[in-house]
Amino acid sequence: MLTALVLVCSIATTPNLRDCDTNNARAVMRVPEAYTSPAACAMQGQAHVAETAIGRSLGSNDRVKVVCMLQSEAEEALANLGNR
Repeated sequence: MLTALVLVCSIATTPNLRDCDTNNARAVMRVPEAYTSPAACAMQGQAHVAETAIGRSLGSNDRVKVVCMLQSEAEEALANLGNR
């Protein structure tokens, strides 16, 4: 099953959204649902961020990136956040 990590990056730090990752994002959120389809994962990830306080307070320099990955990979990525 897939889950989505939503990354909020600043264009000042990562002008190219492709370079936005969990190490340089100013916010990282995990969507609590699981998906079988990558398309559903991406769409629900975008909808999830729109419903949050972070999504409602995005600045003009913020960019959102939704990364769909296996649940185990998402757990590992989030665990590594504490190590940076």
